[in-house]
Amino acid sequence: MQLARDTFDIEAQALIGLKARQGESFAQAARAMLECQGRVVVMGMGKSGHVGRKIAATLASTGTPAMFVHPAEASHGDLGMVTPGDVVLAISNSGESDELMAVLPALKRLLVKVVAMTGQKDSSLARHADWVISCAVDQEACPLKLAPTASTTAQMALGDALAVALLDARGFKAEDFARSHPGGSLGRRLLTHVRDVMRTGDAVPRVQADTPLIEMMREMTHKGLGATAVANDAGEVLGIFTDGDLRRLVARGTDLRPLTAEQVMYKTPRLVRDDALAVDAAAMMEQHRITSVLVVNAQHQLVGALNSNDLMRAKVI
Repeated sequence: MQLARDTFDIEAQALIGLKARQGESFAQAARAMLECQGRVVVMGMGKSGHVGRKIAATLASTGTPAMFVHPAEASHGDLGMVTPGDVVLAISNSGESDELMAVLPALKRLLVKVVAMTGQKDSSLARHADWVISCAVDQEACPLKLAPTASTTAQMALGDALAVALLDARGFKAEDFARSHPGGSLGRRLLTHVRDVMRTGDAVPRVQADTPLIEMMREMTHKGLGATAVANDAGEVLGIFTDGDLRRLVARGTDLRPLTAEQVMYKTPRLVRDDALAVDAAAMMEQHRITSVLVVNAQHQLVGALNSNDLMRAKVI
């Protein structure tokens, strides 16, 4: 437990120290990536390579086209993935990785700009790079002072800092993030519209104002929504009648037989547009404590219906 606590302290101090080591070179490197006409190509060996894969993935998912190329494979053909419009982010704590140094001359011939992320400002990698951002740490958390621990944490944080700086500079928004994460919960929340999940056509319970209440109850039972729209021939919504309205009529001992839809409907129902986000519809339903809502188009015509079960099936809620 003491070693675990020491690890947390050492790595936390490494991150605090990292902040003080950044300066204009960081801003210049970020600007080069922002203005890059190609992709940010991340390279690194060993643990730095594992961190590099994560940095490339984070950049790509936040609006900066990026990919990881293994330096050893680059020397055997994968260098063809790098084009003159790219910027290379080369990661090495020591700055002396043989595999990285082997591809630097080829990168220079391609006129590719190189950003070095290294813990040694006087290293070979730093001397040959266009910009150097420091990932130096005072000590590793490993008690043997051998395994990359605090240094890889610093690299990871620097990669996140670059991604966040670039995200903001690009004006990248939650909607953009969702487009690159269509399979995730955020993607579903920000990309799913009401029209994607609503019931349409014959699945929408609908009656006219003069429909007898008994007939309206049959429509509700048949469609299974727990409510029915009352609309005219033009599709204009006149009202809504729900299971709750029916229970209240029964509780009052009302004779249901002579009643029509117009006499019992709620005349100012909550409506939602079909082009609204499904998550906004869910929030509105929760706010007003309703389980079903009618859907209209831009012309305010009835086009669908939605209830909480539909939203749960779509994993919006």
